[in-house]
Amino acid sequence: MTLAIVLAADPAAGHLTEPGRPAGEPLTERLAAQWRRAGADDVRIAADLTELADLVAAATGPVLVSGADLVAHTAVLKHLATSPVGPTVALVLTDPPAPGQATVREERGQVVEVDAADATGVFGGALRVGAADLPALADAARRAAGAAPDAPDARLTDPASAPGVGAADGGPRDAVDRLVADLAARGTLIFAQRVRLLVAHRVGDEAQRDAAEAAVAAVDEDRAELKLSVKERDDFFTTFFVSTWSPYVTKAAARIGIGPTGVTMVSVAFAVAAAVLFGVGGRPALVAGAVLLYLGFVLDCVDGQLARYTRHFSAWGGWLDTMADRFKEYVVYAGLGFGATHAGFRYGWALALAAMTLQTVRHMTDTWYGALHDEAARRPKVVSADAGGIGGKLNAASTRVQADTGSVSYWLKRTVVFPIGERWALIAIAAALFGPLVALVAVLVWGTLAFAYTGGLRTLRARWMRVPVMATVDAGLHRDDGLLARTLPTTRRPLLLAVLGALGAAGTLVWALLAVHGGGDLPVFVPVLALVLLLGAAQASRAPHDGSLDWLVPAALRAAEYLFAIAVGVAGRAPAWLIFGYVLVLTLHHYDLTARLEKRQSAPPLHAATLGWPGRSLLLAIGLIAGYASIALATLGAYLLVVFVASVVLAWVVLPARARGGVRSPG
Repeated sequence: MTLAIVLAADPAAGHLTEPGRPAGEPLTERLAAQWRRAGADDVRIAADLTELADLVAAATGPVLVSGADLVAHTAVLKHLATSPVGPTVALVLTDPPAPGQATVREERGQVVEVDAADATGVFGGALRVGAADLPALADAARRAAGAAPDAPDARLTDPASAPGVGAADGGPRDAVDRLVADLAARGTLIFAQRVRLLVAHRVGDEAQRDAAEAAVAAVDEDRAELKLSVKERDDFFTTFFVSTWSPYVTKAAARIGIGPTGVTMVSVAFAVAAAVLFGVGGRPALVAGAVLLYLGFVLDCVDGQLARYTRHFSAWGGWLDTMADRFKEYVVYAGLGFGATHAGFRYGWALALAAMTLQTVRHMTDTWYGALHDEAARRPKVVSADAGGIGGKLNAASTRVQADTGSVSYWLKRTVVFPIGERWALIAIAAALFGPLVALVAVLVWGTLAFAYTGGLRTLRARWMRVPVMATVDAGLHRDDGLLARTLPTTRRPLLLAVLGALGAAGTLVWALLAVHGGGDLPVFVPVLALVLLLGAAQASRAPHDGSLDWLVPAALRAAEYLFAIAVGVAGRAPAWLIFGYVLVLTLHHYDLTARLEKRQSAPPLHAATLGWPGRSLLLAIGLIAGYASIALATLGAYLLVVFVASVVLAWVVLPARARGGVRSPG
């Protein structure tokens, strides 16, 4: 249940009137009606901060709070209420701040500071507070109202000296601005909701109200919302070859009632069909596969646009979109690998495996670097240190390029990293014109160059940030260590040990390839030595991950496990498709973990049953030494797939149904 509270304590509330109403009647009723249309289940008008604190203390779900001086499209309030970026979100405007209004500084979509000297916007007078932050909101309201004699800091009991109570210019702060300033001062994670194409203004007199209402009336709300469904900043191919017409598909899907999940499923079907056509080979099939791949990518964009346009967001939808994207891409790699092999190239499946492994490791670094950057954004004083060093200069240069939207350097920076749109475009064009082999080689070459570029720059910037991101999350969970790692003695230097484990696995794979190519067998001591290095990496599971580069640990461990599994398959002469299938199951498991990290969710229900990467590697090594590598890969892969499916059903169907007291599929 979502509660909306209109705070009538702001100075503007007493003199702004609704046309046709008696003089002096506040605009609070207008905002209350808008919150109802925006989806609030219960709407209250609080006379002051004390009453607001009492309402918040009794709430059990998200709370929407706004002052009485906001004139905006209802869609602006709806976007704030349904924003998927975080539990606590503040409306941020580009208007010049009026006396009493809080200015904010944003970084990576987060409000990192209030009343900063380098402010990027002004607080828009409305915020959504997640259930976990409600106690902080209630306490902030009481402190701002001067009703907290037991506050831990005695000076905070005086509303004039509480954080954010005095405006930057020394004047009295509006009531709702006191709340956001206090929450920010407490370190609450607040995301910024910008207004784009729509209209929202905070007004202080009748003339400002008239101007704001005229601006609201001048904008076609539905048309603006459709445009807003397209990401503000996307990659080159998506921007110019998809988003120019995908909103029409989005509008049509909304009219006929297809939801984002339905569009995602159709996109998956298109990608699978393209993979089959790539495997069949022949010019007509390759061209048809390229067309289907392009259309599948368009639908991949449409599902997100449809969610934003209809405001139908869910944790299930976000998780499914992440998992579907990776499954589609890797199924296409499988089709290309089969097609290249069918066309006479001996190592078609090997190229597909290399492409999948490279892309997964890249994604792991993307996820953890994003977490690193988010953590750094919340600690701006650490980031600003050593601004004259190479990391600081790179950060400043990157910021300048990102701000220069539309420039050649901006598009080059967004394209060189080889995002998904460019990958799918390259695959489609290369497969249609030259065949599956060239498509795979092109993906590997561009992917490797992009990995080297982003990895090098991010490493330099991470050393400059000096933020121990792994110290703020459950490192054992996201390392995917399992029971075996927790029984081993603890050793420090997790990154060094993870890299050594990956190098040992890579060396084993090279030795296995040479041995099989020469008609011999892999000596037993080679996988045993690699396993020792892997278990050495596992010993760092419980060690502090507080190094500036320890965000690379999960990616290094993924590389180590995948390379070792491939080496076992090659040494045991397992079918190439079986090795690919096993690694594909591993990637789904690991993407499940990273998707939950990005969505701030808990571990999968059956995570303990996946044995951890050391346990899985040990079982494969035993299977290889016993002479049953293929059976070990097939059995363990099937087991992990069953656990993954069961975990998905539990997480998204059974447990939510129990919480609701009934049974219903996620949607």
